[in-house]
Amino acid sequence: MSSTGGGRSGAWIAEFRLRPVDASGRGYPVAMAIDPALLNWLLDSDPALRWRVERDLAGAPRETWAATRESIATEGFGARLLELQDADGQWAGGSFFPKDFDFTGPEAAEGAGQPWTATTWTLNTLREWGLDASALEGTAELLQANSRWDYNDLPYWDGEVDCCINSYTLANGAWLGADVAGIAQWFLDHRMDDGGWNCEWENGSTRSSFHSTLNTLIALLYYEQVTGGSDALREARRSGEEYLLQRRLMRRLTTGEIVGPWVTRFAYPFRHYYGVLRAVDYFRSATLFDGTEPDERITDAVEAIRAARQPDGTWLQERRHPGRVWFEVDVPVGEPSKWLTYYGTRSLDWWDNGPVSVIPHM
Repeated sequence: MSSTGGGRSGAWIAEFRLRPVDASGRGYPVAMAIDPALLNWLLDSDPALRWRVERDLAGAPRETWAATRESIATEGFGARLLELQDADGQWAGGSFFPKDFDFTGPEAAEGAGQPWTATTWTLNTLREWGLDASALEGTAELLQANSRWDYNDLPYWDGEVDCCINSYTLANGAWLGADVAGIAQWFLDHRMDDGGWNCEWENGSTRSSFHSTLNTLIALLYYEQVTGGSDALREARRSGEEYLLQRRLMRRLTTGEIVGPWVTRFAYPFRHYYGVLRAVDYFRSATLFDGTEPDERITDAVEAIRAARQPDGTWLQERRHPGRVWFEVDVPVGEPSKWLTYYGTRSLDWWDNGPVSVIPHM
């Protein structure tokens, strides 16, 4: 897989052209100049990824990628997760942790990670893959009736006190049609003075967190895309973006040093962890939705993504976040990851060739 010059920073991806804008005001890519072998490798993937590659990299017509996206409910990873749903609407019998999770056992030990099989994590995955909410018809009502948070036995769609958990619930509720307006207000009430959010606020933290702020921003953007949001929520989103931009998405504000080794670690699934690839992907989505130009303060993060690209155009899996899973959806550590390669390729194209149009949020 070879590289060619071009783009604002010498990227190998050529100009991102558009189909005529459709009735919704959104445009779609025709194709980008991508090595055919790399593109074919990416297309040989589960429908949860393939439809995105078809739409964003291959420039396939809408009917093609839409059909692939629809098949998430009946084929591959998506179908497998749907089959694992409990009769009460949950997965693994719990809201955030499985019903059988032992909070004093080996799974709760330091470094063991956490299980990724319960309801919230499974909903996150299916939503992020692009599953149509109709495949989960009735789930919002079942969760309202049957699911309670591990924290204080609170009702599922009311949220709880952790801003990352509330961010997932806000996005998943908007996706499934639940009333989560109260959670949206919660984020306005719990924003830090520096503009972001921190899941440790309840323990006395007064400074925002990279991880918590990005998770919140992703949810606020999704909620706005689905519901229209509000001026107050848009202002809150801007303040959270500014928190990260002031730190160039990866540096300490006080010293300019890299905030931690995790910031440039590439791993899929992303889970709740912060990383430059996930952060740049958020800003790509936000600028396309808002119709704005990329902020130059993203440059350091983009170059960190570029530096991790292999000579054949792929990105390697650098870590698997520990914890129980239903099944693996990406490669072991050290191998080329199709998911990371998709996100990396798409992010560099956006940066090198400029914003092109507003595209769907999924």
